[in-house]
Amino acid sequence: MDIQLDPAGDDLPLMANTSHILVKHYVLDLDVDFESQVIEGTIVLFLEDGNRFKKQNSSIEEACQSESNKACNFGMPEPCHVPVTNARTFSSEMEYNDFAICSKGEKDTSDKDGNHDNQEHASGISSSKYCCDTGNHGSEDFLLVLDCCDLSVLKVEEVDVAAVPGMEKFTRSPELTVVSEELRNQIVRELVTLPANRWREQLDYYARCSQAPGCGELLFDTDTWSLQIRKTGAQTATDFPHAIRIWYKTKPEGRSVTWTSDQSGSPCVYTVGSPVNNRALFPCQEPPVAMSTWQATVRAAASFVVLMSGENSAKPTQLWEGCSSWYYYVTMPMPASTFTIAVGCWTEVKMETCSSADLATERPFSPSEADFRHVGVCSHMEYPCRFQNASATTQEIIPHRVFAPVCLTGACQETLVQLIPPCLSAAHSVLGTHPFSRLDVLIVPANFPSLGMARPSKDKTGHTSDSGASVIKHGLNPEKIFMQVHYLKGYFLLRFLAERLGDETYFSFLRKFVHAFHGQLILSQDFLQMLLENIPEEKRLELSVENIYQDWLESSGIPKVTKWIRVNRRPRKRKRREREEVFEKLLPDQLVLLLEHLLEQKTLSPRTLQSLQRTYHLQDQDAEVRHRWCELIVKHKFTKAYKSVERFLQEDQAMGVYLYGELMVSEDARQQQLARRCFERTREQMDRSSAQVVADMLF
Repeated sequence: MDIQLDPAGDDLPLMANTSHILVKHYVLDLDVDFESQVIEGTIVLFLEDGNRFKKQNSSIEEACQSESNKACNFGMPEPCHVPVTNARTFSSEMEYNDFAICSKGEKDTSDKDGNHDNQEHASGISSSKYCCDTGNHGSEDFLLVLDCCDLSVLKVEEVDVAAVPGMEKFTRSPELTVVSEELRNQIVRELVTLPANRWREQLDYYARCSQAPGCGELLFDTDTWSLQIRKTGAQTATDFPHAIRIWYKTKPEGRSVTWTSDQSGSPCVYTVGSPVNNRALFPCQEPPVAMSTWQATVRAAASFVVLMSGENSAKPTQLWEGCSSWYYYVTMPMPASTFTIAVGCWTEVKMETCSSADLATERPFSPSEADFRHVGVCSHMEYPCRFQNASATTQEIIPHRVFAPVCLTGACQETLVQLIPPCLSAAHSVLGTHPFSRLDVLIVPANFPSLGMARPSKDKTGHTSDSGASVIKHGLNPEKIFMQVHYLKGYFLLRFLAERLGDETYFSFLRKFVHAFHGQLILSQDFLQMLLENIPEEKRLELSVENIYQDWLESSGIPKVTKWIRVNRRPRKRKRREREEVFEKLLPDQLVLLLEHLLEQKTLSPRTLQSLQRTYHLQDQDAEVRHRWCELIVKHKFTKAYKSVERFLQEDQAMGVYLYGELMVSEDARQQQLARRCFERTREQMDRSSAQVVADMLF
């Protein structure tokens, strides 16, 4: 029985059986086609079975529990139904071999869920609400379950890593005369556990293995939320192939990426922090325990720039006329949800002048084996950590690039590129070593759902349903991505702690905390517990983890600020000098807090609203401030400023969802007309979840 959840309010299932087997590394080889709005290619997964990683971490919880997987039905492997009419030869920095993929021009005959044999199947779901038990039950085959949706999976095969020259070094045999499943798995086990100082060699072998020939197709099936793979006769995770290749393509309606236009009208596509994360971009393991590395080669038309969340500053390699290739990699294990890609006709914006001081601190460097020194003991899993690199620890300004649509390059040149170096330097002075070696900044389109960027979390409580299945609570509710209360409460909690403890004590703790927990997923309790343990007794001021949770994280409300409330109640006639004494210069975060409190007032006079606008130039502030200003405009029907509301709905579409609701709830004909007019102008460019929520409000 396939899982059909209500996308308006149901939990998002986590299907991957991470308690049995983990993906340690992904190698993606993809083509981006804007004409068909499809990303297609291959992904190679390098796996580690539970026998090894359970020894490393005995606290791993069961991610999938049920009694049997007898309901799992599979089609026999057949050649890809899409005829291969054009075998393309690819080349890149990694010397990739030739391989054939399905032609973009042919019709995909797989069914709506991408089933291999185009037949109706029962889903691989057993008695648990969402999950298959993929353990060994006697004669049954082991089942690898990956999280995925909105993908057409064309073929799955085992990769013959033993065919790659030089791989005999990862075995006990000087020559690979007899190749077995056990030998291939031994090679992968040795490869994924290479020490961190051999990361370059490891990446090179990953790339070479990813282009090795196949040595047998694997049985697979797909349903709404997962890809299920097995090999006949492989009854345990240890026996299952540890390197597999998946041919697949995304669907135009896939929810992990958005195909749209930038501010200059040029086409672009990017990951959006979707409720389904990246499972509609590539098959992956979603549970937080699945920390992995990756490398990717992406091909696109030569006029496009490909940006990814990689550690290297990629440059395009021309493959043939009109086509370029981009290569990125990551050596820090992270959840699959942190993988990002953006492809568009953007321009790199560079600083016109660069001081000698900047050149000294912004030097690019690649860590070598000799660079790594054990400056301190790290608590994370092994990777080439910058905190153990003497050069990296003193690097105040890491290499960075800024990309923007053509129409915004001037504005970026004047403001943004000038701000990044001092911001990076300030971050280093407060928090210490930059955990990442570089930074790309992209000016995204106005319809980017900025509030939807999911943060990977270690917290299990948000991932377990009453039935015992692994889920993300309310993960498919389209309104969830617009809930920003928790971000605001968290921000003001940190401000509260800084004021209570004093900047010196607070920032000293932050630096220590970052050093202690870098490279790890953490809980709120970890942060608060360490904070209280590392401050003097006299500064705790009756603070405890319990009362902080009760006052800030489990209740509503922030201490009142009454100054502007008193101003609103004053008589109209006041001397100018007295008014200037009342109106202070406030920082943006202070303005947000001020406007939040004013929103709690039942009435504000037009005079007060005009004074606020004039004093703080609210129409020119950042989006957080303008959002609260627009809420005040709508609440008090301040018609003189309705143009500010229209501008916000068009330029800040994700945050504007709130305003649509407030415009409609007011039952004011003029405000409702404004809402419908703005929606008609922007609905085609809006993020799908945003448009769905707004349409439900308006119609």
